[in-house]
Amino acid sequence: MQIYLVGGAVRDALLGLPVQDRDWLVVGATPEQMVAQGFTPVGRDFPVFLHPQTKEEYALARTERKTAPGYQGFAFHAAPEVTLEQDLARRDLTINSIAARAHSESAVGQFDIKNAELIDPFGGLADISARVLRHTTTAFREDPVRLLRLARFAARFTDFSIAPETQALAQAMVQAGEIDALVAERVWQEIARGLMETTPSRLLHVLHESGALWRLAPELAYAATAENAARFKHSLATVDAAAARNAPLPVRWAGWLVAQCGLDNSAAKHMEQLCTRWRVPADCRDLALWLAREHTVVQNAGELDASALVQLLDRSDVWRRPQRFELGLLASECLAQVAHGAGTMTPTGQRLQVALAAATSVSTASLAQQAQAQGLAGPAVAQHIQQARIQAVAQRLAEGN
Repeated sequence: MQIYLVGGAVRDALLGLPVQDRDWLVVGATPEQMVAQGFTPVGRDFPVFLHPQTKEEYALARTERKTAPGYQGFAFHAAPEVTLEQDLARRDLTINSIAARAHSESAVGQFDIKNAELIDPFGGLADISARVLRHTTTAFREDPVRLLRLARFAARFTDFSIAPETQALAQAMVQAGEIDALVAERVWQEIARGLMETTPSRLLHVLHESGALWRLAPELAYAATAENAARFKHSLATVDAAAARNAPLPVRWAGWLVAQCGLDNSAAKHMEQLCTRWRVPADCRDLALWLAREHTVVQNAGELDASALVQLLDRSDVWRRPQRFELGLLASECLAQVAHGAGTMTPTGQRLQVALAAATSVSTASLAQQAQAQGLAGPAVAQHIQQARIQAVAQRLAEGN
């Protein structure tokens, strides 16, 4: 039995990056031997075990064989005779196909990559040095998820280029229809992770260059035409602007999608269709639709009086969802930053923050009691509260002026 540290842990250690999770590979063992040593089996599709002390995952070396289209169409074979090189050959990129031999102390404690014995049968070390993302073998094309991972790694490792032969292979995968077999949940999972990387525009650019973006999102296919190249460029700049502000996922998604689709009713329809098909979480979907509807109003907030400002707050449901409004303002700022070069919160954004603070300072409970004491009921009570909010906003704005 031989144990190796593999995958992202080795890659990140070699790059001098923090190692978040360690994945261990066991060569020459059977499931029965692992259990006998105290490991807990957890794998459903192939043998994976939890270490009795560290609880880290240890997987038996395996090979895989394509049996059907899509990323689930594989048959796995795990056995003591499967070699380390055979296991590494099934991995996506050469930088993820490097192994470090483990000793008994490293498998349960700290792992020193500087003194590790590295096994690199596919040239991953050279590609790390050259800053190149390259597929390990042509088996890359058998799993369409690898194309999404390639795009995500491009967004994470911004100084890495994609090898021309890997780019060509990605395009061939799309042309062969392999990408069409991906299920919505997995597409969104990889897109969401990629949007949260350092330069999320590279995720979308790689998917665009391979043709995958428009196959995965046919609702946006009109934006792939040459005359809409400027819109796509604008959308990439917008998502990077959101990343530069360390914005959460809903802001990055909403900013990119609205910049990509536009602000008209037809655009909103395309966005809603895509969010439904990809099963985008409600917070991301709702913020994108809010931004498409309200961005122009937000950017023209300097022309709105107190009544119009409160109406905007009403439409935004800030009384129940104040955080979404805050995120919406940030997303709108990112759109404006790219369009107009604004680097910080614009005066309109500040005006809306003032209006929000003033309107939410109004005590609705006491106002409702006051209205009822005056004999008001139903819609009249709501109108009484609305007028109080308008007055509070008007007074705060006057004080600011």
